[in-house]
Amino acid sequence: MPLALTGGVLALGARHLPFSITAGIGFIALSGVAVLNGLVLLSFVRQRIMDGLEIGLAIQDACTRRLRPILMTALVAALGFVPMAIATGTGAEVQRPLATVVIGGILSSTILTLIVLPTLYAVRHGARGIKAKQANVGQEGSV
Repeated sequence: MPLALTGGVLALGARHLPFSITAGIGFIALSGVAVLNGLVLLSFVRQRIMDGLEIGLAIQDACTRRLRPILMTALVAALGFVPMAIATGTGAEVQRPLATVVIGGILSSTILTLIVLPTLYAVRHGARGIKAKQANVGQEGSV
């Protein structure tokens, strides 16, 4: 979530658009897509770990295999908002902040989801995996 929100705020600033109610709605829509992409990746990482892969290999395999579904989800959502982002007609001043937030947030969250999320998962769960292995070795040695 923070990865997506950062991109949305930066996109609003880059286009010199104010935060408005429609921008807030854009953040809500953005949150759904960002969480979905994170769940797609992390659920596959957990599945690969359950299949017996070590954490590093499971993360690498999940990032490789889930790259296309994550990119397709993100691109469809981002490209769908491009007409709203470049609109100049009646009501465009209301639509532009929403589209800008979604496009900027999806682009940043997709990139960061594929880099930061796996790294955080490895740091958090890698230490847990090492402790579990050490505990198992200690139990086997005492038998």
